[in-house]
Amino acid sequence: MRVERWSGDRVRERAGGLAELLTDTVASGASVGFLAPLRHAEAVAWWRERADAVATGRFAVWAAVDDRDRVTGTVSLDFPAKPNSRHRAELVKLMVHRSARGQGLGRRLLATAERAAAADGRTLLHLDTETGCPAERLYRSAGWTPAGTIPDYAASPAGELRPTTLYYKRLGG
Repeated sequence: MRVERWSGDRVRERAGGLAELLTDTVASGASVGFLAPLRHAEAVAWWRERADAVATGRFAVWAAVDDRDRVTGTVSLDFPAKPNSRHRAELVKLMVHRSARGQGLGRRLLATAERAAAADGRTLLHLDTETGCPAERLYRSAGWTPAGTIPDYAASPAGELRPTTLYYKRLGG
């Protein structure tokens, strides 16, 4: 399994494979911003919009690709545009295909994004995730600190309002 940072052009070219990962993630019940069932065309459109943000440097995407060249995971960083926020980034869309879970890929993707953020001079990362989801174990074990929980923050893929926990991690020190 290789993990690569993709350019905006590469994200656009591989939007179909990224969309397959996103639809699988939503179908498995993960709360990543979409309701089920997520149509493939909607997922492709979402990734193509991200490609434009990658091309302008506002967003970074890493993809895990297996030996059959299938996208099995992603992680992204969203960089704020405000001058007083250039020291931080938001970690978004850490996803692992159901067929690749339990093999350490999520941890590898998380570590990749953390290293890249630190190399880019970011000293703080933050994220939000559904309270009680399996990803919380990963974040806590990787040194992320819970900052608080917001009730009824986002709808699950099934449409039920769920709480979200905010996490942060200081980098490089």
